[in-house]
Amino acid sequence: MRSLSTTTGARTDRLPVGLALLCGAIAAGTVFPLTWLFVRAANIDPARAWGMLTRPTTVEVLTNSLLLMGLVTVFSVLLGVPLAYLTVRTDLPFRRFWSVVVALPLVIPSYIGAFAFVSAFGPQGEFHTVLAPLGIERLPEIYGLPGATLVITLYTYPYVYLTTRAALLSFDTSLVDAARTLNHGRWAAFRRVTLPHIRPAIAAGGLLAALYAVSDFGTPSIMRLSVFTREIYVEYNSFGQDYAALLSLQLLAVVVVVLALEWWVRSGETVHSDLSKRSGEAVVPLGAWRWPAMALPALVAGMGLLVPIGILLLWLVRTDAPTRPSMAFEWSYAVNSVSVSAAAALVAALAALPVAYFAARHDSRLSVVFERATYVGFAVPGVVLGLALVYFGAGYAPAIYQTIPLLVFAYVVRFMPQAIGSIRTTTLQVDPTLLEAARTLGTRPLATFRRVTLPMIRPGVIAGMALVFLTTMKELAVTLILRPTGFETLVTQIWRAQEAAYFQHAAVPALLLVGVSGLSMVVLLVEGEMGS
Repeated sequence: MRSLSTTTGARTDRLPVGLALLCGAIAAGTVFPLTWLFVRAANIDPARAWGMLTRPTTVEVLTNSLLLMGLVTVFSVLLGVPLAYLTVRTDLPFRRFWSVVVALPLVIPSYIGAFAFVSAFGPQGEFHTVLAPLGIERLPEIYGLPGATLVITLYTYPYVYLTTRAALLSFDTSLVDAARTLNHGRWAAFRRVTLPHIRPAIAAGGLLAALYAVSDFGTPSIMRLSVFTREIYVEYNSFGQDYAALLSLQLLAVVVVVLALEWWVRSGETVHSDLSKRSGEAVVPLGAWRWPAMALPALVAGMGLLVPIGILLLWLVRTDAPTRPSMAFEWSYAVNSVSVSAAAALVAALAALPVAYFAARHDSRLSVVFERATYVGFAVPGVVLGLALVYFGAGYAPAIYQTIPLLVFAYVVRFMPQAIGSIRTTTLQVDPTLLEAARTLGTRPLATFRRVTLPMIRPGVIAGMALVFLTTMKELAVTLILRPTGFETLVTQIWRAQEAAYFQHAAVPALLLVGVSGLSMVVLLVEGEMGS
């Protein structure tokens, strides 16, 4: 085997046909579900399709979706970038503490935050009860676009915060010092030196926030905002599947535009840093604003963490609330969640291994195409993926429709890229000389992978499985659409309680889900320590 010398690992020229065919089959399997949306839309009469696409409801849905996505992205950047700068570059008091706390809202599913905020700030909510004796008869409206923007922003700004923080930690601060010696003010130095360095990171975080906002189903539904995901689910349940297919294609078009815009922002951005000069060596003094500056992380973390957790604990301890025995929590819900998430994590890891290995070890257009194809499911909103599999299962594979295997398949398509990213990173770190040594001893490629590569990339495989497991536990739209009849999980119990306004029945499953989701932050921290 002829190998190319690189700094990240062995990149081979010889194309392994068997591995390429396997990766091609996996990539095709991840793209396959979406084809059924086009099949369904193609069977609609063109005049009827045009009429549905131009009706006032469709225009309203498109407008609301774009406004929600734009506002969430802007506010996420306005929160994430200052918080990252405060916790990395300034002398903010207790900044190590705040650097962790302001990232924690990421572990709370936005739909849990949404119905907690409705319970707190809605009409006759908990805060209204507390403030009524003080003469405050009415709180600001929490429903609609303002409420959805507030809630989704609180649980998506950590994407921008984490990516920007990582960029600031790798920033060569001597460049800022050089700019200051040339009589540039602090703001001018930030704009001309720091901002170009962190712009790709801001764009990456903003992309995640935008995709989350446009694909979120639970929060807009709870906030009664007509967006693509909510209308698709409503039409699906009311048997308006033609209209749901057209809305899904429109939503896919919006996602493609977002991805293209992010690529355009990042293109041409080449930033080099001297990693030996860590940002921690240069701290910007806040002066008189040092202690008041803590108000920003305290307010944001308080809104994102204390409000939902406080409301959940209040529901948990309240004993005088009305109950509905049919909605009482059962441990089988947790067992179902764990079992189906574990199955998805295992299958995703098995499917991700060949794709990640092929992308890491073989420098070809084919490996790039196969790897990128697997990311389609991750970018597609869950409600669209679920609807596509409904069309396929109900129309062409009724034997697997509304079964656990189809549900697990949807989870794998949706979250397998998380496993691929983790496995590919660790594969690139394997010393290629070890593989060459095994091959010179006559070991066949598959045996070399099993005996040498797999033990070394095991941490990446485990981390990838953990991330798939945790995100599957929180997935709402796919679970609601594809679960078998009578198969209840933590998220379906939460959703049933929310729809019936029996919020106290959501306390236990929501707290369990938040606790499990908190493990994702542990995984991120452990992976960060291993990579540092």
